[in-house]
Order: sequence, then C-alpha cells, then structure tokens
Amino acid sequence: MSTSDRIGIVGTGRMGANIARRLHDVGYTISALYDVRPEAAQETAHDTGGEVCTALARVSELSDVIITVVSDDEAMRRIFATQGDTLLAPGKYFVNCATITPKVHVEVQQLTEQRGSHSLEACMASSIPQARNGTLYLMVGGRKEVFERLQPMLEKMSASLKYIGEAGKAAQVKALVNMVMNINTAGLAEGLGLADALGLDLTMLREVFSQTGANSRVLETDGADMQNRDHECYFSAEHAAKDSGIALSLADDVDLRLPLAKATFDQYERMKALGLGDMDKSGVSELTFKSRHAEDQLARA
Repeated sequence: MSTSDRIGIVGTGRMGANIARRLHDVGYTISALYDVRPEAAQETAHDTGGEVCTALARVSELSDVIITVVSDDEAMRRIFATQGDTLLAPGKYFVNCATITPKVHVEVQQLTEQRGSHSLEACMASSIPQARNGTLYLMVGGRKEVFERLQPMLEKMSASLKYIGEAGKAAQVKALVNMVMNINTAGLAEGLGLADALGLDLTMLREVFSQTGANSRVLETDGADMQNRDHECYFSAEHAAKDSGIALSLADDVDLRLPLAKATFDQYERMKALGLGDMDKSGVSELTFKSRHAEDQLARA
C-alpha cells in the first residue's frame, strides 16, 4: 500500500475524524467522508479535504481503502448491508476499527470476500490524542496477506501494531483489554471513594498506589480526574458498559462466570440509567464518592 491509495472514512466522530486528520498529515488522500451526522463529516472535510458523502456506496466508489469507526453491531451490519445502500463493492479494502462483537467481524469478512473485497479488524486500545498523533495501539485480525498489504498505512496510525490472528480474534482480545480496564477503573474508584470517606489525602494516596501493588495504567490515566471530578469524555460510560457486555457474552459462550466483570458492567449500567452514559468512564467514581445517596444526588446533577 502507498500514499497513492484513496482513503474513505465512515464514522467521523472523535476517533474517526482524528484518524482522518492523521492520515492526511502524513500524505494520504482522504477521498470520502461519511457520518450519520453530516455536519461531523463536513467539519472533518474542512481539515482533510474529501467529498462529504450522503450515500455509503459513494464512499466505496471514491475510495480504495475504507476505514470504518461505527458504534455497535447494528451500525456495522447496516453499513455492510447486502441490500440497499451499502459499502459492499468489489476490489476494496476495509479496515474496521469499531469495538463490536467478534462474530460480526467474522460476518463482515465473509460478506466482503463474497463481493471480491477484503477486510481487517483493527481494534484500538487508545484514545483521541493517540488517534490524532498516530500513536494508537492496534490489534489486528483477519487474513495475514491483507494485513501485510495494509501494514504501511496501519503503521502510520499506530505506535504499536500487533497482528493477533484470524477474523474475530483481535476483537476477542480487545474485549478482554476493555473488560480488565473497566474492572481496574471501578476498583480504583472504590479505593479513592473509601479513602475520601476516611478523610485521607487523595493526592498522597495516589502516590502510594503508584509505588505499590495498587498501581495500574488506569491510575495514571484516570486517577487525578477521579479525584478532581473532571470527567471530560474520552471513553464514555456507555461504551464501557457495551464493551464489558461483549466480554460477558464471550464468557457465556464458554460457560464461564466472571463476577468482577459482571459487577463492573452493572456499575456502568447504573450510570446509563442515571443519564450519565455520555460521561467519561472515570465518572464511575461518582457512584462511589457519593455512594450513600448516589442515585438521588446524581439524578439531580
């Protein structure tokens, strides 16, 4: 793959838009942009060029490689529909970055290959700044030869790039990454919440955590935000609930119980029920800091 390939982007939210900006910066032609909110695609086009498309088929017409960053299984199936407006077209390469269930990635590979195209799942374990700077951690699943064909572009998007295996396997790994991250997030929230109730200095406690077995990457990325009640959204509680739910579904498939993952999933579902699903996942700390009257206080927030 070279920078002469035309790149289409489907899903120009926080991640998709910044992937487009990054690839534009390093010399790729952004040929087409599509989003269910046309104003989002228009805003991205202002920075990257490319036609703002109102039809998925037009994205495929204009592009050699199409990167998709959509919200869930339903959205993924919609853009790869077998009838009506669809991305499916011969001779295309699809790079699907959404966190969705592994079986849907397998379905998409089957559909694209039936149309004479190719697909990869490129699961992201990073956030908005990394998308913009090309320092994502990417876990890739699909045909090895397709990965090798697209590797030059993927390297421009990432600081770490790992080929996991066949279709669906990278999505399984991503589900486990997010499951453990969400458990760590909830655990840190409970630790800080208990410390707050005991009157301990939270800055001191975070320093102690960082030097002991309580340390985690979540402490580094979210600890200060929890303490300061700063929950600007980089990774929403709604997405955290979705991703933990994917992992729990995988566990059900192999008849395995995951009580910690289930308890964490329930916490994020509580946030959604309280109307806080669009708050950053670190906002789960509020359910602990205010645990005595969490529902009443947060519902009035």
